[in-house]
Parts: sequence; C-alpha cells; structure tokens
Amino acid sequence: MNAEPISAGGARAAHPAAGTAPRKRLHTYGLVGRSAAEAVGAFFLVFVGVGLAFFSATGSVSSPMGVGLAAAAAMVAFGYVSGGHFNPAISIASAAAGRTAWKALPVYIVAQLIGAVLAVAILWVVIQGVPQLADTRMVFTALSNGYGEQSGGQFPLASGLLSEVIGAVLLTAVFLGATSGRRALAGAAFAVGVTYAILLTFLAPITGGSLNPARSSAVAFFAESTALEQLWLFWAAPVLGALITGLIYRSIDLSAADAAAGDESDSDSEADMDAGAVDGTEDLNADAETAKAGAPAAGSATGPAAERPGAPARTADTRRDDEARGFFDGDDETGGGKPSGTV
Repeated sequence: MNAEPISAGGARAAHPAAGTAPRKRLHTYGLVGRSAAEAVGAFFLVFVGVGLAFFSATGSVSSPMGVGLAAAAAMVAFGYVSGGHFNPAISIASAAAGRTAWKALPVYIVAQLIGAVLAVAILWVVIQGVPQLADTRMVFTALSNGYGEQSGGQFPLASGLLSEVIGAVLLTAVFLGATSGRRALAGAAFAVGVTYAILLTFLAPITGGSLNPARSSAVAFFAESTALEQLWLFWAAPVLGALITGLIYRSIDLSAADAAAGDESDSDSEADMDAGAVDGTEDLNADAETAKAGAPAAGSATGPAAERPGAPARTADTRRDDEARGFFDGDDETGGGKPSGTV
C-alpha cells in the first residue's frame, strides 16, 4: 500500500514534514474495507428508494425524497471510509477526475451491485408475502426504469437518454464539487442528497428516475424480460454523464496546478536573476583571486549552507505538504509511484 497522501487532481502530495502529525487518509482503511462500505451504502440507498417506490401509495415520504435523505445519511455514516459513492456513476466520475484509482473502480462497482441486488432480494421476499399480489415479478417490472411503453409518461428513447445523461452530469458535478475543498461533511452530504431528490423528481415521469446503474440493474434482475432489454440505457447514460463531468473536473484541476507551478517558477527565476545581476561579477573576480592563492573561493560550497550537498532544495510542493483537497479526496491506493487515477 502506498502511504503517500493523494491530492484531488490525482498527483501524489509531498511527504509530511518531520514532526507533523499525519492526516488520516481513506486508503488507510484498505480496499476491502472501502468496498464493504460501498456495498452497505448501496444497499441502504436501494432498499430505501425501491421500498418507498412500492409503498408510496400509502402517503409516506415520496421515493425521490427518501433516496435523497438516504444518500445524505449514507455519506455521513460511511463516507469517511470509502468516499461515499454508492453509485457506479459517481465512482466513474471520481476516477475520471483523478480522485479514485482506476484499479479500484471495478471493485467499487461490483460491491455496489452486490449491495443493490441484496436490497432488492430482501424486498422481493417482503413483497412476495403479500397475498393480494399474484405476480411479484410484475411488481418489480413496474418499479424498474424504462422508456417508451415502459415509461410512465410514454417518453421515447431519445428523451430518456438525454434526460438521464444530463441528470448524471448534474449529480456527479455536485458530488465532485461538494466533496472538494475543506468543506464540512454534513454540508457535502446535504448538497448531494438534495440534488438526488430534485433530479429523481424530475426524471420520475420520464424514465422512472435512475441515475444509478446499480439500482436499475438490481430491479431489472427481478423484473420481466422487458426491463432487462432496456437496461443498457441506464448504464450508458449515467456512464457517459459521469465521464463528461470527471474529465471536465480533471482538466480544471490540471489547469490550476499548471498555473500555480508557472507562477512559482517565474517568481523563483526572477529572484535568481536579480541575485546574479548584483553578485555575479564579484563572485567571478573573487574566484579568480582565490584560485591563484590556492584558497577556497568565496561563495563556494562551504559553511552551514553546504553541510548536506546532496540534500534537495525545498520546493513549492514541500511547502504545500498537506493540502490535498477535500474530505473524500485521496480515497484510493496508488502504487509504483504512479499518480492516483492510474492502474
């Protein structure tokens, strides 16, 4: 396991200075622990969302609001362990943005699928015990996501695809923005939860409201074949939206890092040029005189400044030892000196 903290842009942060307390990073929990947290969070999210969709006729909390509240609660409960994704689309956006290692992405997605399928399986057992329901598979078909005849509002394929892509872009953008910078965990969870609720309310009559391929897959596995036939859209649209958002955030992070590095190198160069303009001639003359006398030249590598000739200079990266952005940043291991986001 690589012990170096990971920055939001995917680059390895410098080692903490001596004498400073190390900050707790998400990769210290291990990939197995983080995956388990993702599975539990996905279970909670899907169990609440699908369960409320079934029981919404009773006048209880609406399904979109329930999903939003469940997402916020899961982020607070498990976000410090895994990063609080609970959704393959968010994991893909995080990897594309350089905040999650690509090698950890399939493990996260499998864990999320396992949690979602287990949640729907338990709901299947609960619903199957209702004597008034003759066919439980038809119930899950009604709860599944779809377009055309499977859409509540009879929206065509193009409408469903476009709305799901835009919804995924907005959801992942809010997640990446809310979890970057030194913001409070509760604030990030609130922002993501509210966004979930709003977007699912909008998408409900169009596609049934997905934004989460794990949720769509889990319900389709227990529904009729028509749900499985349309499942491809509820993977393609969220993945496309997640990649768009992740790449935009990655380019912003890299642009900001390049600008900061350019400013620092320019200021260092100007300072070196000013020092050389004043002292350069005198140093050359002094070196010539002392060389004739066999004495060490003035300004040569002697004294306290040259006690460790091989010691590296203190750079701007070292001065910014522990500025990895965000509560959820650096949530995955990297190995072999590669930056986060590489295999």
